[in-house]
Amino acid sequence: MSHTTFPAGFVWGAATAAYQIEGAVCEDGRGESIWDRFSHTSGKTKGGATGDVACDHYHRWRDDFALLADLGAGAYRFSVAWPRVLPDGRGQVNQAGLDFYSRQVDALLERGITPYVTLYHWDLPVALEDAGGWPSRATAEAFAVYAGVVAQALGDRVKHWITINEPWCVSMLSYQIGEHAPGRQDWAAALAASHHTLLAHGLAVPEIRRFSPGAQVGITLNFTAAVPASVSYADRDAARAFDGYFNRWFLDPICGRGYPSDMVATAVEAGLLPDGLRFVQPGDMQIIAAPTDFLGANYYTREVVTVGTRPGEWQPVRLDTPRTAMDWEIYPEGLYHLLLRLHSAYNLPKIYITENGVSYLDEPGDDGRVRDGSRIDYLRAHLDACQRAIAAGVPLAGYFQWSLLDNFEWAHGYDQRFGCVYVDYATQQRTPKDSFFWYRDVIARNDLAGSS
Repeated sequence: MSHTTFPAGFVWGAATAAYQIEGAVCEDGRGESIWDRFSHTSGKTKGGATGDVACDHYHRWRDDFALLADLGAGAYRFSVAWPRVLPDGRGQVNQAGLDFYSRQVDALLERGITPYVTLYHWDLPVALEDAGGWPSRATAEAFAVYAGVVAQALGDRVKHWITINEPWCVSMLSYQIGEHAPGRQDWAAALAASHHTLLAHGLAVPEIRRFSPGAQVGITLNFTAAVPASVSYADRDAARAFDGYFNRWFLDPICGRGYPSDMVATAVEAGLLPDGLRFVQPGDMQIIAAPTDFLGANYYTREVVTVGTRPGEWQPVRLDTPRTAMDWEIYPEGLYHLLLRLHSAYNLPKIYITENGVSYLDEPGDDGRVRDGSRIDYLRAHLDACQRAIAAGVPLAGYFQWSLLDNFEWAHGYDQRFGCVYVDYATQQRTPKDSFFWYRDVIARNDLAGSS
């Protein structure tokens, strides 16, 4: 194997999420999600944008699958919308919703594309949020039932499952920071939500295995590399705290290590856990640590941090380095070190990069071509990091570029473009960007060499 070639059988794919592309939010019995409510609340999204139409993928998915086939993708990671299957989050199943995803699975398999199904990518049914949301244990229990419903319907054909996408975003970004739906700002609720999100994962694993024999099951975590601004003890301690909050709080429990003791102590000291981990019931940590077949890792950037105003706190340091349209620093070396760390410190059986990509605002030129060379440079640098990690012994089995299509980018609305396919939202016309053809070449060669 040369220094640019990927192993035989390496999985090449692209990824999307239901609320970001589907639209059709009121069609065929779909219930309301927290993102429907959030995006329709004044001031919550850029320009008041919603996912009501998004990329109209619900009606145009066949055309989008033709793009996937043209890309040469061997796999497609997409999410099932919980409120499309169970409009109230529990109870009556909406058969039309299940049929929609069943048709998609069949079409992917007919094209030789392996479906990687994510069960939860942030579109919680409103009825469950109104009953307490993720801070409530009942939501985790409802998720396990939902997982069983979907696995029973699709598990004869789908053999790769991701339970939850990015528990940090589900809990901290949504219930502590309030940037994402449902937009609450409550530390205690966020900590309970973090536990119940992980519990939902653990409860869902055996349900998926029950209805999808022989399936590969995992979870996707988002990672941000934590780098101290200096070699001082205070800055190194700030980086430790950031890593604990963002990475280890979710990674350690699913790997059977429980919640990081240093972070529990910090939370208690800061008064964030006046009643301790009272939301943890006997047996929960064993459930969360249910054996899985792989870890999905999402990586975009790093955070350089310095000491905050109190011990265990941090504040970001902005460096004069290249950044994306999202104002995220470009740091591919962080992906390399993350993969080495996951392998050496956690001994995971298999890892997929389930999201990696970049937002740039390239528009079609007069000739209709979208010249997004900066995206190509980003992808090349990060794929080089992946290849070096593989050469160092990391069991990296695949890479999913985020995203196939420009789409609704959550609180940023339509202000950001991550796709390797440009979407004109007024006409819904799709235009493959230069990065699409570059990535297609990499996939065809299974090699970074010669890609231009």
